[in-house]
Amino acid sequence: MRLGEVERLRGELSEFVADVFGSMPRRDQRRWGECYLRGLMLDGRRKSIQPMAERLPDGNMQALQQFVNQSPWDPLPVRRRIAERLCKAISPEVWVIDDVSFPKCGTASVGVARQYCGALGKRANCQVAVSVHAATDTASCPLEWELFLPEEWMQDQQRRRRAQVPDEVGHVSKTRLALGLLDRLAGQGLAVPVIVADAGYGRSVSLRLALEERGWSYVVAVDPKEIARPAAAEPHLPEYGGLGPPTLPRYREAARPLTSIVDSDTRFESVTWRQGSKGTMTSRFTVLEVRPSGKEATRTAQEAAGGRSRWNGVLPLRTLLIEQPEDAAEPTGYWMTNLPATTPIADLVRWAKMRWRIEHDYRELKHGLGLDHFEGRTWRGWHHHVTLVTAAQAFLTLRRLDPKAPMPA
Repeated sequence: MRLGEVERLRGELSEFVADVFGSMPRRDQRRWGECYLRGLMLDGRRKSIQPMAERLPDGNMQALQQFVNQSPWDPLPVRRRIAERLCKAISPEVWVIDDVSFPKCGTASVGVARQYCGALGKRANCQVAVSVHAATDTASCPLEWELFLPEEWMQDQQRRRRAQVPDEVGHVSKTRLALGLLDRLAGQGLAVPVIVADAGYGRSVSLRLALEERGWSYVVAVDPKEIARPAAAEPHLPEYGGLGPPTLPRYREAARPLTSIVDSDTRFESVTWRQGSKGTMTSRFTVLEVRPSGKEATRTAQEAAGGRSRWNGVLPLRTLLIEQPEDAAEPTGYWMTNLPATTPIADLVRWAKMRWRIEHDYRELKHGLGLDHFEGRTWRGWHHHVTLVTAAQAFLTLRRLDPKAPMPA
């Protein structure tokens, strides 16, 4: 936005800031929070503190630096209020789990390490953050964030001190971070919709089981190499030979990869899930019931039965959504869900494909609002910055949802 456009929004922005920054104890913190949001929304190549302060009529680089990097305000209540407002306004159909990377030079920025960087499509020096987004076909916004701390940071106390990493923060897998974010959101009393994720998270059987334990529905992409058995497979009890421990139920045929579940009898149907910029988004899908059969699924089934000796050998059914476009010789996508196979296939497809929506988030967050322009190095500064960027996008999202709100050109 141009400066005049941002200035015309100051009244609305002040009301928004008074609400979502209400947990900040001091008036000057709320003042600089509002100033920072205007800087993020204002046109400019860089959204780091110095150029933003130079562009703003009331910008003060030292005050903004102190507010973001040193001021002890807690970002969690701010994100909590943003989540409450956005979920009420959007009525999300799904929450999307994802992660985003920030290429970095050097080794001092909190959480930086040589790891896979999605922004570059290869291993590189970067930070990685896990996020949860609320989404529908027409609107979306991030609700929660957490920075991933690589294992090498656990051993380097000097780096931790310099980056001001709290003592209680350690190395936690991305799937566990995602589950913690979901628990935090659910703990606010927000209604948990269908959980959606790509195969980076969906391939984690432990994550899927944890979602089921909490009573949450999910539609997540899975690795085609994951093994399962057809729904009709039944275990049998081998005859006891009289020596050794009693025989246990087992399946006659070995589990096989999902790629071999589809055969010539599988029937696909055409499903349209949304109207895209280049026309309707349509492909062919089928829904099958399978019995996931990996070690973790088997161990969980045994534990649920009260132990290996009490288990009847039956693995639980799950629903598998498979995509195979008309011009494809084999399936191109697999999604596992704990929803029943009787769920309308159009709903399953729409939820599975709704992950695309957060690409809009990242485009606006990065290119429009400077999500990856933060130049500070500390744990506190990073979480303050992403919270403020989230607040800026939430404000713009709420304005887009208001038909009476004039949007800038």
